[in-house]
Parts: sequence; C-alpha cells; structure tokens
Amino acid sequence: MTGACLLLLLLKLCQVHPEEERKNPEGFDGRQERNSSWAMHEDWKQRLPKSIIIGVRKGGTRALLEMLSLHPQVAAAHSEVHFFNVEENYHKGLDWYRQQMPVSNPDQITVEKTPAYFSSLKAPERIHAVDSAMKLLLIVRDPVERLVSDYTQILHNRKARHKPYQSLEQILWRGQELNTKYKAMQRSLYALHLAQWLEFFPATQIHIVDGGGLIREPLPEMRQVERFLGLEPYLGPDNFYFNQTKGFYCLQARGLQHCLDQSKGRPHPTIDELLLEQLCTYFSAHNENFFAMVGRTFNWC
Repeated sequence: MTGACLLLLLLKLCQVHPEEERKNPEGFDGRQERNSSWAMHEDWKQRLPKSIIIGVRKGGTRALLEMLSLHPQVAAAHSEVHFFNVEENYHKGLDWYRQQMPVSNPDQITVEKTPAYFSSLKAPERIHAVDSAMKLLLIVRDPVERLVSDYTQILHNRKARHKPYQSLEQILWRGQELNTKYKAMQRSLYALHLAQWLEFFPATQIHIVDGGGLIREPLPEMRQVERFLGLEPYLGPDNFYFNQTKGFYCLQARGLQHCLDQSKGRPHPTIDELLLEQLCTYFSAHNENFFAMVGRTFNWC
C-alpha cells in the first residue's frame, strides 16, 4: 500500500469497495450473523452525488477534491466517472452511475469530479434532469495558464508514447491569426461554457473556486466551499503545509502527510512572450464577460 493510499484510508478517503463493505462493514464483527450486520449498517450504501465538481480541466479539480475529502461529511468518488458527457456511459443508466460512487452514510454528501462536464453541451441538462438541486463546484484559473497547463499534459502524454508533437506556437499561430479552434483554447472560454449551465441552474447553485487562491492560500477557499455545501466547519490550518520542494501546499491529518502526484504542478515549457501577449489580449473580453456573470473579478494576465 502506498503512503498516499494509507493516508486516504486512515482519513476514510480510500473508499471501501461495495463488495468488501458488504462482507465486513466498519465496526462489524465478522463472527456475527449477516442479518445483524445489515441491521447495524443498513444506512451505509452507494448514493448519487449531491455535488459535482464540473471543471475546469487543469484548473485544480484534483486538489479541490482531495482537500474536500479531508472532511468527514464528504464521500468522494476518486475516479472521474464521465457519466453525463460520454454517451456509452450515459446509456448505462443511473444504477450504473450510482455503482461508481463510494459507500456513504446519511450524514455525508457524495461528491464526484469530472472536469469534462463543464464544456459538454449535454451535461448541464442531463445533470439537471437527475437532480435540479445539485450543487455545482467550478474551479477556475488564469485561462492562459490553464491553456498552457492543458498543452503541457498533452505534450507529456505524447512524449511518453513516443508520438510526434508540435510546440504550442506551431499549434496556435496560423500566420497572423490565432488558432482559436484548438480544443485547449476553447476550454478556457469560461463565459461561453458557463452560459450553458446558467440555462438550467441558478447562479446560487454554482460556486466559483479561485484556483489561484487555492494554490496560494487553500484554507480561505475551502471554508467558502464548506459553507456552500452546508458542511460543518472542519478544515483548519493544521490540514495544510507548504512543501518547499514542490512549491505548493500539501495535505496532512493525524500526523500523516500527502501531496498530489507528480503529474500535478508539472513544469511548463517556455512559451514565446509574443504568443502569451496575444493570448491575454484574446481572452480579455471573454474574461470580462465571465467576471460580469459571476459577480467577481480575478487577477488574470
């Protein structure tokens, strides 16, 4: 067992597989009768989520989920389910979706994270049809930084598979024009995608998390998330420590420490300054639209 999983297990973050939960629920003495065990633990079951982290990709969704997982009232699905945006999964039905969730008790809320939902055309309506009261978490960061981070992940994957790759400049520059159809560019158009969600959910059900703030000072952001989800105040300064080597905050509880895996915070390639300036100019109007929609501003570009 890895150190990270040990931490998650002790914090009740590594969720027990449903079959194992049935065999030996927490606190159940296996020598007792099976019926007695279910009488004691009948409230432990898989539930549909009451909150979903819908995005954005490379915005800090994994960090947000793992920080949320420290809270005893949260049962987090640690794999991206892609139920509402992938047709093959969606047509498997709600029972299949529920089976992807962790076991929880009535005092917990189940949370899942699939960043691809944010830019999906079908996800907003489908989620609303399942639960119109769903609480949505959207973590955003500087759209240019997000774009470069998105490209960096793609670049890393192509190199690892020994596939050909282009520099970001080669992808985005088309003569004097920017290639605005590049998927990573499209994902950074927050106002465009948020508008689709606001057609089905009121703004009061969508909480915006500042990804930059979560990196710099995670506790204030997480306290806002606790309030939005209706959780009891739990997270405190002792749950976070700054890792000088990695350059960002890691998690700790009960004397154990855990940092995000090495794929997070991966160094970005050097990008031409002229291209960065062009990107900032391009996103400027889109950012202003987003600020107006959410009623707050961010120090981007």
